[in-house]
Amino acid sequence: MTTVLAPIAGAAIGLAAVPDPVFSQAMVGPGTAIDPLRRPVEALAPISGTIVKLHPHAYVVVGDDGRGVLVHLGIDTVQLKGEGFRLLAAEGDRVGAGQPVVAWDPAAVEAGGRSPVCPVVALDAVAGSVGEVAEGGVNAGDPLFEWS
Repeated sequence: MTTVLAPIAGAAIGLAAVPDPVFSQAMVGPGTAIDPLRRPVEALAPISGTIVKLHPHAYVVVGDDGRGVLVHLGIDTVQLKGEGFRLLAAEGDRVGAGQPVVAWDPAAVEAGGRSPVCPVVALDAVAGSVGEVAEGGVNAGDPLFEWS
């Protein structure tokens, strides 16, 4: 069982509410999404492991069990080419669950006409392996969902 933590504070809204079909239809895996508080924040590692992919707008942490969790900071934020994001870790770093990875400002993303909603996805997870997900308000570091 892997406990996936909320990388940011906000409202857990579910993947179906993400304004991007790749996420809302769970094409990359099951999980949930967080509508973040509109203030500068540090996005945290959702699990302990190694950062195998790190872009300013998204990162993947793979645990020792081989399970990877994707955190995507906003929708269409790749178009920002890193502007407004500050890396706090590096690809290849070992991180503990709850360790800061990227600093960003959801309000600035929204002001630029993009959704700041953040999908948190259990990559390549089989259907039914993600248990009940948190609903409503979550704090960064709170349990978000269990992956069995």
